[in-house]
Amino acid sequence: MLVKQELINKIKDYFDLNIYETKVWLALIGKGIASAGEIAQISGVPRSRTYDVLESLEKRGFAIIKLGKPVKYLGVKPNVIIEKMKNNVHHDAEERIESLTRVKETTEYEQLESLYKQGIAPVNREDVHASIKGRSNIVNHAREIIENATSEVVICTNAEDIFNKVKLFNQTISKLIKNGIKVKIALSGSEEHVKKINTQLGIKAKHIEIDSKFFIIDRKEVLFYLKKQTESSQDENAIWLNSEFFAGALASMFELATGGKQ
Repeated sequence: MLVKQELINKIKDYFDLNIYETKVWLALIGKGIASAGEIAQISGVPRSRTYDVLESLEKRGFAIIKLGKPVKYLGVKPNVIIEKMKNNVHHDAEERIESLTRVKETTEYEQLESLYKQGIAPVNREDVHASIKGRSNIVNHAREIIENATSEVVICTNAEDIFNKVKLFNQTISKLIKNGIKVKIALSGSEEHVKKINTQLGIKAKHIEIDSKFFIIDRKEVLFYLKKQTESSQDENAIWLNSEFFAGALASMFELATGGKQ
């Protein structure tokens, strides 16, 4: 069975296998059921290594040993492997989340908080201006400053962005409103999407023609994107400013652009 090297390389990366494991698994799938000797011949993997590779694949759930003699192996259906790997990822993620949550209960975490708040040279947040790179880093920082809002949050973004993340924005906005925080939203893009978002979230977002994306928190902090969202999450870049002067001025311009206070 001739398998292109390109396919071998792709499957190797997709399923986190080494090169021998990939060749043996592909040979098993193509053959259906085979002995170690047959697999070695089909896959091109040295026979001396085939037994170890088959044992490894069996432990990871990629192969099954057929009862009887001579010993033969069956390749597990790709879809079954994918579902198993997805379950493993969920399980590992849940364990990691629980582990990280428990860190907050340790004395070491208390010391970390103490260092951050009362360090040798404590940072004055009003003096902090920073560049944040990478989509996940920007999103995490936006979530932090929004959750720490005490009176008002201004959101200006593209309707498509919220439309594709309705559930996430719904949770955020609901939490803010529940805590008595004023939420002002302006959206560029399709008017139809803006109307749907207003209906789904129960808000009164204003439609604007200016394509920009920023957050203003309590008229003290501003987080704004430097360019449109790209396919590469690592290319995204935002600036975070702690400046009542700038935040207040931008909030005033926001109100002018949206036709007054919401």
